[in-house]
Amino acid sequence: MRLIISLRLLSPVMIGRDYGRIVNLSSDWGLSQGLEGPGAYGVAKAALNALTLALSRELPENVKVNAMCPGWVRTRMGGEAANRSPEEGADTALWLATLPDDGPSGGFFRDREPLAW
Repeated sequence: MRLIISLRLLSPVMIGRDYGRIVNLSSDWGLSQGLEGPGAYGVAKAALNALTLALSRELPENVKVNAMCPGWVRTRMGGEAANRSPEEGADTALWLATLPDDGPSGGFFRDREPLAW
């Protein structure tokens, strides 16, 4: 709920500035095959991916809305055994946050590549 409230408050500012980038941090557990994993987590990420697509259709083209999966990252959540560094996990988020005007919107990405969901 906080996410939706935050987006509703920020989107008018982005529209007014004729520029905005929203990057939602998702997970491949939000893909249809991921819904076989931890129930509430997968469903929440699938809902976030759906919200990403819906917002991309609602907001003007100058406000890009995308979701991304960082992969299994060595953080407190991922643990030391994770196969990706924080820098690798953050790369796609930074790319999406700085997209050019003709960049994608409404997509779900990992390693700067689209994921079908």
